[in-house]
Amino acid sequence: MKKFSSSIILIAIFFMAFHSCKDESHPINTETKIQLEGLTLNNNEKWVANEETHVGMKRIDSILKNNTSKDGKVLGNALSKETSHIIKSCDMTGEAHDQLHVVLVPILEEITEIKDLENTAQLKSKTDYLKRLVKIYFEFFTT
Repeated sequence: MKKFSSSIILIAIFFMAFHSCKDESHPINTETKIQLEGLTLNNNEKWVANEETHVGMKRIDSILKNNTSKDGKVLGNALSKETSHIIKSCDMTGEAHDQLHVVLVPILEEITEIKDLENTAQLKSKTDYLKRLVKIYFEFFTT
């Protein structure tokens, strides 16, 4: 019985020592990286977007960062105004234009879904996802 008690104590000590060695100063990032199929850099460089597209994406980023509305329709309409401007002003061609569509299509889809949301938790989730998509734009495009 003494041997059994000693084993349990050793296991408990091992467990406590192992558990206390975790580095709590760096929180675990549970956010998985979004992979957009077909999106690539331009020979390890960012693609060049036209000025209107880049300004529009900066405005979308700003709207998302400063959003206080809990109304999906209000937020969605503000974002749609910017995407409409981007689409109307786009004069990009070639592979840069094709790569822009790889990012822009999911952004447009999220904005469409946001317009129909009334649930605050769903709106926050969709807005967070949209922020991540916008971040991808800035990782792959410049002016």
